[in-house]
Amino acid sequence: MLAVVKANAYGHGLAEVVPRAAEVVEWFGVHTAEEARQIRRLGLKIPVLIMGFVPPSELYDLDCNHHVVVSSLQSLEWIGSYRKRTGVALPIHIKVDTGAKRQGISVDALPKLFGFASQQSIDVVGVASHFANIEDTIEHEFARVQLQRFHEALEVVRRELRELPPYIHASCSAAALLFRETDFTLARVGISMYGHWPSRETRLSWSMEHQGDGVNLQPVLTWKTLVGQLQPVARDESVGYGRTWTARRPSQLAVIPVGYADGYSRALGNRGRVLIRERSAPVVGRVCMNILMVDVTDIPDVSIGDEVVLIGRQGDEEVQVEELASLSDTINYEFLARLSPAISRSIV
Repeated sequence: MLAVVKANAYGHGLAEVVPRAAEVVEWFGVHTAEEARQIRRLGLKIPVLIMGFVPPSELYDLDCNHHVVVSSLQSLEWIGSYRKRTGVALPIHIKVDTGAKRQGISVDALPKLFGFASQQSIDVVGVASHFANIEDTIEHEFARVQLQRFHEALEVVRRELRELPPYIHASCSAAALLFRETDFTLARVGISMYGHWPSRETRLSWSMEHQGDGVNLQPVLTWKTLVGQLQPVARDESVGYGRTWTARRPSQLAVIPVGYADGYSRALGNRGRVLIRERSAPVVGRVCMNILMVDVTDIPDVSIGDEVVLIGRQGDEEVQVEELASLSDTINYEFLARLSPAISRSIV
């Protein structure tokens, strides 16, 4: 099991998530070499797979427990030079493009890549791929085509190396939920580890195909702040930049010290809601860089310092990331990943 903790652990906080995830997983997956070094600075020695592009300037302070995904001969050359310079043999996972057209090399290019790796005395310990259309649909024909292409690639690898490397992996959260045959020998799990379904389509597909197998995803993150000020607004007075909201009655607003710089999307102006005293309060006016305003006219006894829930539960009410992402015309992945690293994070 590989826990994907790139992008500050999907916004949850790398330093908070990694030590606890290490109790139940064997690997971590990151995007950059710097993220891998951050994990090492936390004192953990388990393998880390660097899944993104690593330029030569980022090849430093990496050890033999740092595995690198490679998609080109140029990257192999840089890693070979790193070995000659430092004596550290970074284990390599070859990324095969089976249809996503992002990272990865074609099946036809595999023999040349393996030949070059052998010349450079580079250890190829893994083969990987990634699905292009397994989350956003309930029709998974293309995913099955990609899986077949990956099996064909593995046959080429077997011919080149005489046996498969120990680490074969293609799954993401959606694949691990829906098609267990994609796990191979290493399962990469990202968004679902944090308690979120990759998409509505994934959840629907799972409910149709896997009823009763006990999967119960529960979000682990709650985002809270406090009421910073109360602002009376007379009827017909406008609020905020651009005067995009005008009071139709005498109103009471709560000024909240959170804005788009913290990761609360500007698109949520006049659309989002927060929870105060176990009731919904609509966002009014534009979301500012570090401030937003909500209408608390119908919520009695709101006071400065009251708890405000931006994401999560308060009493019987809940604001889900998926709701805010949809209102922001994006996905839960992006909304979570864009939560500012400067926000303090606490384990409860």
